[in-house]
Amino acid sequence: MYRNPAAASWVYDGPKLNPEVEPFHRSLPDYAVTPLISLPNLAKQLGIGYILLKDESSRLGLPAFKILGASWAVYKAVAAHCSLPLTSSLKKVGVAAKEMGIRLVTCTEGNWGRAVSRMAKYLDITAVIFVPDFMDQATKGKIEREGAKVVVVNGDYDISIKAAREEADKGGLLVMDVSWEGYETIPKWVVEGYLTMLTETDKQLYNMSFRGATHAIASVGVGSWAQAVTMHYKSKSPSATVITVEPDAAASLKTSLEAGEIVPISTGHTIMNGMNCGTVSTTAWKTLKQGVDASVTVSDLDVHHDLQYLHSQNVKVGPCGAATLTALKLLCRDKKQELELNDQSVIVLFSTEGARDYVTPT
Repeated sequence: MYRNPAAASWVYDGPKLNPEVEPFHRSLPDYAVTPLISLPNLAKQLGIGYILLKDESSRLGLPAFKILGASWAVYKAVAAHCSLPLTSSLKKVGVAAKEMGIRLVTCTEGNWGRAVSRMAKYLDITAVIFVPDFMDQATKGKIEREGAKVVVVNGDYDISIKAAREEADKGGLLVMDVSWEGYETIPKWVVEGYLTMLTETDKQLYNMSFRGATHAIASVGVGSWAQAVTMHYKSKSPSATVITVEPDAAASLKTSLEAGEIVPISTGHTIMNGMNCGTVSTTAWKTLKQGVDASVTVSDLDVHHDLQYLHSQNVKVGPCGAATLTALKLLCRDKKQELELNDQSVIVLFSTEGARDYVTPT
C-alpha cells in the first residue's frame, strides 16, 4: 500500500459538478439509477459499520459504468465540432455529425470502446476502435456488434493509444478518457460524465439515513474515474477517505505516487482487463497525487475469490468490480486502525462492471 497522510486535509476546490450532466443522462435510452447494495454480513465479518456496493453491472443498457463518461464527452465533442448548443437533441447532433462526415476514433481494453461505439450508434455515425493484441474475441465481438470497426494493434494499451492518435490525424474525432499534454479537454468532459454516478450514490445514502460515506474505494485504469471520485469526496465537509485499487500487474498509479511524478510502466496480463493501463492520465494526476489517501494493489487470485463471494450473494460483478472488495479486505487485515476502519465506517465500494467471462487464475 502507498499512503498519503496529507490527503486527509486536502480539499478539492476546482470546478463543481456541471448541472447539465445528470439531465442529459436521464434523457438517454435505458437510463435508470443503478443499485446501492448493502452487505451487512460482510461488514460484520470484517468488524466494520456498513459496506455498500454501487453496482454498475447494467448502466444505460451496457454492463459497465464507462457509458456515463463516454456519452457526455462524445455528445459535447460532436456538438462543439458541429457548432451546436448543448440544448440540442441527440438526434439533431447526430444528423449534423453525419452531414459533416464525422467519425469517432478511440482505443480501449473493452468497456470504453463499447461505450463509444454505442454513442456512435445513437448518433448514426462511424466509430473506429483500436484494441491491444491481448483482447479476447468475445470482447472484440461485443464492440463490433455495436457497429464499430475494431482494429487490433501489435502490442499493449499504450500502443493502441499511439495507433488511435495516428488514425485521428487522418481526419477522425479522437475521443479518449486518458489525457496527455495538448489533449485534455475531452478527458475532462469524461470525468464530468462520471459524476452522475456519484450524485446518485449521495441521494441513495441519504435515503438510507446515512449522512454520507466515510470511505470510498475506486478502481484505477488511466485514472479518470478515480479522479472523479477524489474530486467529489474531497469537496465535501467532512471529506471521505479515498482509496484506489489496481492490479499488481498494472500498478501505474501506485508507481507514480511513490515516485512523485507520472511514471509509465510495462504491464502484465490480468483478469482485470479494464484496469490494465501503463500510464496515468495527465488531467487526473494532480488530483490523485494530492487527494488519494491510500493506493492498493491486488492479485488476480484474490479478486477471483472475492468475485465468487459476491456472486454467492447474488451480486453479479466482473473482476474490475470485485477489486474494490479485495482492497477493503486487505486494508482490514493490515491497516484497519491506520485508516479508521471501524464500527462507525460507511464504506462505498464502486463496482464498475458486470459479470463476464475470464480465464480463472491459478
